[in-house]
Amino acid sequence: MSTRDKSEATETHSITRQGSVVAAMTLLSRIAGFVRDVVLANFLGASGLADAFFVAFRIPNFFRRLFAEGAFNQAFVPVLMRYRERGFVELQQFVAVIGGNLAIAVCLLVIAGIVFAPAVTMVFAPGFIGTERFDLTAELLRITFPYLGFISLVAFSASILNAHHRYAIAAFTPILLNLSLLLAMWLGARYSESPIHVLAWGVFAAGFVQWIFLQPAIRKLDLLVLPRPGVRHEGARQVGRLLVPAILAASVGQINALIDSILASTLVVGSVSWLYYADRLLELPVGLVAVALG
Repeated sequence: MSTRDKSEATETHSITRQGSVVAAMTLLSRIAGFVRDVVLANFLGASGLADAFFVAFRIPNFFRRLFAEGAFNQAFVPVLMRYRERGFVELQQFVAVIGGNLAIAVCLLVIAGIVFAPAVTMVFAPGFIGTERFDLTAELLRITFPYLGFISLVAFSASILNAHHRYAIAAFTPILLNLSLLLAMWLGARYSESPIHVLAWGVFAAGFVQWIFLQPAIRKLDLLVLPRPGVRHEGARQVGRLLVPAILAASVGQINALIDSILASTLVVGSVSWLYYADRLLELPVGLVAVALG
């Protein structure tokens, strides 16, 4: 066997092994998510409280899938790979600039979400207007919305790790969300008079824990650099040009989810919960196969 053939065989073996690791982590995440949802269904049922929490949880996840894990990844990763080939110094500068720009953007978005929580609730759940669920959803949203900021930084860190073939640790992070929510439900049921608020704080904590969890791995790559925002950086402009079409592409599926939430909010109490549970059951096999292959 020639040297080239051996190299290709080694690379193929490495890719297969990495794919197996990601698939295994995704499998664990989906199983943990399924357990979480079973406990959630037992904990909240299909009630007004459940409807309020699921809307407050869905809203930051909507923006996460649209921007952080959707459009941002599609725009950021190709440019990141090009800068990786240019040399380590330019790679560090690029990571610092994009990290700074992203941090500012998500901070502004999170602040806006907290301040205008009632208006955001009106958009995502107009059927709640004039009911107790509306006020509770807006209150919970102010707690859960910072999750968007943390999970955006998680997506940024995971992209860097994946570009350096560190797949397992990034694929493990969703498990931390499930564990955090399970712990929050236990604490809320045992120690709090308002367990639904404890559950919302569990979402907040999950985002923070996932972000912190990835930082040692980023540090090992010497890419835990001080953010330096800059719109004039060549790489930042390239990411910006790719971001707009990526947002348009990612928005199709998320708009469908938005419409589902709007329609369910106008129906009887519990409709949002039923839709959430059904959607999670649908995503279980899809996640096990499609996400791992992706």
